[in-house]
Amino acid sequence: MGIIINQSFKNMVTTYIGFGIGAVNTLFLFTYFLEKEYYGLVSFLLSAANLIWPFLVFGVHSTLIKFFTSYRTRGDQDRLLNLVLVIPAIAAVVMGSLGLVFYGYLLDYFEGENDLVQPYVWLIFLIALATAYFEVFFSWSKIYYKSTFGNMMKEVFHRLCISVLLFAVYFKLINVEFFIYGVSGVFVTRTILMAMYAFSLHRPRSAFKFPKNLSPVLKYSSLILLAASVATVLLDLDKVMIEHYLPIENVAIYGIAVYIATVISVPQKAMHQITHPLTAEMLNNKDKAGLKDIYEKSSLNLLIVSGLIFILIITNINSLYELIPDEYSISILVVLLISLVKLYDNFLGNNNSILFNSDYYRLVLGVGVFLVVVAFVLNLIFIPEFGIEGAALASFIAFSLYNSSKIFIVFKKFKIHPFTTNSWWVFLLTAILGFGFYLWDFSFHPILDIILKGGLTTILYVFLVYRFRFSNDINNLIDRLIGRV
Repeated sequence: MGIIINQSFKNMVTTYIGFGIGAVNTLFLFTYFLEKEYYGLVSFLLSAANLIWPFLVFGVHSTLIKFFTSYRTRGDQDRLLNLVLVIPAIAAVVMGSLGLVFYGYLLDYFEGENDLVQPYVWLIFLIALATAYFEVFFSWSKIYYKSTFGNMMKEVFHRLCISVLLFAVYFKLINVEFFIYGVSGVFVTRTILMAMYAFSLHRPRSAFKFPKNLSPVLKYSSLILLAASVATVLLDLDKVMIEHYLPIENVAIYGIAVYIATVISVPQKAMHQITHPLTAEMLNNKDKAGLKDIYEKSSLNLLIVSGLIFILIITNINSLYELIPDEYSISILVVLLISLVKLYDNFLGNNNSILFNSDYYRLVLGVGVFLVVVAFVLNLIFIPEFGIEGAALASFIAFSLYNSSKIFIVFKKFKIHPFTTNSWWVFLLTAILGFGFYLWDFSFHPILDIILKGGLTTILYVFLVYRFRFSNDINNLIDRLIGRV
């Protein structure tokens, strides 16, 4: 776990810098610099693009990681790289042609209360295409275990650029329309820079030939397309359906709550950049002992780190909402439900990497498609009845079932699971500190409340984790940090 902890820590720092910038954007700059409906518009465009880009990338970003190490010659590797460049272009031509044919119907769909979306519908496709190719080039860098630059581009670059654009709106250097086009341009620019970095690591010969084992490569890509689409749909379906049933500003209100909870996902995203290619290599080499070890340790380490973040969010959520305009206030139930989903995601460790790099991803696909239908039906029922709280409840139920099924599949097929004795102790510690400090209120200024309560919970949590040695990896990391200080 040494290389994993080292690179994961670097990626986590970069990701949290990005999330810090994003938090300023989400909680303050968007809420104070943009009108509520335009904030909702931007949130909707990005969520809709997230629903589309998995269909454009066609699963080749995961295919590249799974199959690259199985090719031993430079020529075979070049053929695979050329293939993953061509397939998204073909998918884009097909989907773009369909979009042009049915563009009038798309505009009619947004007539009425949310007709603000109509002039910007085509930007959804542009952002989706840019994101699809970004993911390809990011995976390109991962196969060489070079994830730091890509992680910075994915987490920091676009958020920093959006901050600049928001300040430009505030100082009336640009209007809101230019801002929306500027956001789209940021995603395109990010992809170009990532492509330049990927080609600096490995520039394939341009002569196009199909790689060996083309049939399993295309078959895997097709199934990963659906599996990745399932995960993405589960993430953003609620926002898109909120736009359909409620005024568009509700997308912004719900989006703030989701963003706050998504901070819990940062450790998982950081560790995934390095565990994904390592897991693929272990599966290719049939290293069962190593796979069991990395599964248990990645789950425990992610649970410990994300448990602290969960506590900090839940215990300070009321103070945090006092800092943003009242019209963006939301029930704590929404934040709690989404936060529990993200905590469960972290507990899975490298479960996704095991499944999507093995021969059992078809099972996940079947379960995932079923749960997308379940999520759609739940949103259909809960949003009209309970509003945005209903959307959060639908997501909680769908993701809980999805994650539980993935743990079950790995256990049945590989005879390994993420549960350890220390896992249960971490769950108990998280529940006690989360509940206890939520009820404790200093009644000072919100910022001072957050600092005091956050500081106390962090010190107590880290001390207990270190004292009882829940994780040797975490203890070694703390020892190294103390030694440097």
